[in-house]
Amino acid sequence: MGPLSNVESLKFYAPEMVLSAGILLILIVDLIGDRMYKRKGGVSNRKVHGTLALVTLVVAGAVLWWVNHSTPESEVPRGVAIFGGLLARDAFGDFFKYFFLGVTFVVGLMSMRSRDAIDHTDGDRDAGEYFALTLTTTLGLFMMATATDMLTAFLGLELVSIMGYVLAGFKRRDRKSSEAALKYVIYGGVASGAMLFGLSLLYGLAGTTSLAGIKASAAVAASPTTLITAVTLVLAGFGYKIASVPFHMWCPDVYEGAPTPVTAFLSVGPKAAGFAMLIRFFGGALPETLLAKGALLDSSPWPLILGASAAITMTVGNLSALGQQNIKRMFAYSSIAHAGYLLLGLVALSGGGSGSRSILFYLVTYLFMNLGAFLVVIALAESGLGENVDDYKGLGTRNPFIAVVLCIFLFSLTGLPPFAGFAGKFLVFSALLEHPTSMNVFLAILGVVNSAISLYYYARLAKVMFFDKAAEGAGPIKVYGVHAATLTVLAVPTIFLGVYWAPLLDAADQAIRAGAPAVIGAARAVAGL
Repeated sequence: MGPLSNVESLKFYAPEMVLSAGILLILIVDLIGDRMYKRKGGVSNRKVHGTLALVTLVVAGAVLWWVNHSTPESEVPRGVAIFGGLLARDAFGDFFKYFFLGVTFVVGLMSMRSRDAIDHTDGDRDAGEYFALTLTTTLGLFMMATATDMLTAFLGLELVSIMGYVLAGFKRRDRKSSEAALKYVIYGGVASGAMLFGLSLLYGLAGTTSLAGIKASAAVAASPTTLITAVTLVLAGFGYKIASVPFHMWCPDVYEGAPTPVTAFLSVGPKAAGFAMLIRFFGGALPETLLAKGALLDSSPWPLILGASAAITMTVGNLSALGQQNIKRMFAYSSIAHAGYLLLGLVALSGGGSGSRSILFYLVTYLFMNLGAFLVVIALAESGLGENVDDYKGLGTRNPFIAVVLCIFLFSLTGLPPFAGFAGKFLVFSALLEHPTSMNVFLAILGVVNSAISLYYYARLAKVMFFDKAAEGAGPIKVYGVHAATLTVLAVPTIFLGVYWAPLLDAADQAIRAGAPAVIGAARAVAGL
């Protein structure tokens, strides 16, 4: 099946249109809110716009399910290129769409009860803008995960970035928030410029921006050195989104200064979208070997480039987290380290292994444990607790439920059994060792060592909660019921997936197998190759 025209593509673009309609509805309701409900019923902006956002996400998920199950397998056997080959509708993209909808839904629940995200002092006037921005970010994440052309990939990345700049500085009266937004903009601008320069080199080599066209032309490139330089520059944009070294420097300040729900959102959503783009890029745009004369290496250079990035990223992230006192900064460096673990899956992919499915599995487990950890920070902040490690002293006696749940997330992030984080790391390391080259073995050992290092700062927080005494006069801590319920929902799969992960692994396998081939074939038709 060839690429679909714009009109034919609308059916497969229905979830994105639902999100767009929800964004417009929230903005319209925000404009006429005074007449609709504020003066008469006294309903807060937060509840109205938050509910609209959550309903939009549920409807988008239902429409996505309908699109998948209303299309006969004979009509779209493995995937289809839509809008002339610029985007893909395939199982791989659908996997990430469900992922992004889930992330945004949980963050929406967080934001409904978080005074850190929406200013209470002026009647929640910013609520409409806040939820419209989060839905727009989700729309950009959809585009990043389904792009089969470098131009649409870049547009999706920039849409997510610009919305992220605004959300990071959403607390306009807070100096740290403004500083976070400014640093995010500066680093993002530099990374985008480097990425565009790399894309221009790729376009010059291939004469097209489609992933399949780039792969066909790059395999016989007259200048492999230029190709490697171009890919390295493109990695600047990807690295910025996933917060890999050396494009990580924005991460700690932005995570600390941004509203905590925004921090949770940025730590999971854009990171997952960045890896979706990387999988499509390395799996569908780059040749496995450089056969042209003058290649820098006898075999593919991609594992070496990605392996060096992974090793540096996870080591710098974990070592930098050791001395952090602010919990959000500690989680920021932890997030950098996890980007390094995920890059190991790309090393396995570019070396011919099954790294893709391990990345998808790891990202889902990361969703539960990382969002859960940030939700604990939000719930305790709403009860008046600070964001430093020492503020959590005696939490095990002040609120045992919250302390135990946080330990579940922390030990899962470490990669200890029987939690989901262990299963994620096990699959990544296993994929790496399918081809036990000296580099792969070294990276796997380094990954295990880094996991052991991370145990120190995660266990330190657990030690503070259960073995240090609370300040004199400190009483029990109560949290909102919605926070406690959401934490339970996140904690259960964090434990369950560490014991029984076959269904999720099968879903990841299906997404990988059913995704790329048909789309690449369609894109080649567009490129005329």
